[in-house]
Formats: sequence, structure tokens, C-alpha cells
Amino acid sequence: MRREVSRSPVSYSVRMEKEQASFLLSSVYLPAIRNEQRITAGVIDAIPCEKCDYRPDEISKCAMDLAWHITSTEIRFMDAVAAGEFDLRPNPRPESIRTPADLIAWYKENSEPRLRNLENTNAEQLVKTIEFRGRLQLSAVMYLHIMMNHSVHHRGQLSAYLRPMGAKVPAIYGESYDSAQARVAAQQA
Repeated sequence: MRREVSRSPVSYSVRMEKEQASFLLSSVYLPAIRNEQRITAGVIDAIPCEKCDYRPDEISKCAMDLAWHITSTEIRFMDAVAAGEFDLRPNPRPESIRTPADLIAWYKENSEPRLRNLENTNAEQLVKTIEFRGRLQLSAVMYLHIMMNHSVHHRGQLSAYLRPMGAKVPAIYGESYDSAQARVAAQQA
């Protein structure tokens, strides 16, 4: 991998070999994305339906809008890797997605075909340099890493909404307090 770093703090470029890109996709990113999506769905599922509009501050996104941001951005990034460019047109949450269950169903329905498409993406596509908002020029496959970081970041925000909403925080990377309490209760029953 050859890294070309600009002195500008807002732009950098990374190019890689085809073999590296194929390895990253099949052995690192696809398994990790599937695992992270399972965790994300669990956090979204924990949002109480009656509290979907909860926001910790007036400038914060409400819980459903934050969950939409996480899931729709993943779709956008997976599409960009496959297409070789980003479609940055606005993508508002459809009115049909009103509950966490609606969003989880949409997430699964839209993620699975894209993951299968990524599985079939050739190495030439994976190393194609894609520009993102005038700030990044990376091999397409590297955007999957950025996608996961983005999702983990916002999922952390969303998980911090749960307890103030009166919900239980699911296990994310190991047990949460709530999942540990549920385990102890199940063992005692």
C-alpha cells in the first residue's frame, strides 16, 4: 500500500494493490460489516416505539432520525464502492418507516443485496480511486472502513439515548449492565 499524504489537514489519498483490496473485502470488511449490522439492529430494536422522537438536546437528531442516518449512510457507502462514485443527493427517511421494526426491516432488505453485490465486486473496482466531498481520494474498498467507523460512532450516540428513554441497553461488544442483569435473572429462574 502506498500512502500519499497531503499537508492539508482535510485531504489525503491512499492507493492499494488489487490483492490487498480483495483480501480486505473478503477477509476483513464483509465479516465485520455483517457483525456490526447485527449489533446496530439490536440497538435500533431497543428504541421504545413511543420514544422514537426522543432527543437529548434540541440540536440533536431524534432517535429515529439518528438510526436512519446510520442505516442509510451504510447503504450510500456500499453503493459508492460498487458504483465507483458517491451519490450525495439527499435521502430522507421514507414516511413508511415509523417504528424501529420498520427501520430494521428496511435495513435488512436493503443491506443484503448490497453485501452480495460487494462479494462479487472485482479487484479492479475495489482499487478504483473515489473522491469524497473534495476531502478524500481513496481506493473504493477503503470507504467500507470509513462506513464502519461512522456507524460505530453514531451507534454509540444512539445507545446513549436508550437509558434516558427508559430502554435497556443491549450487549454491544460484550455485556451491557442490562444484558448482564437479564442473564443473571434467566439463570435464577
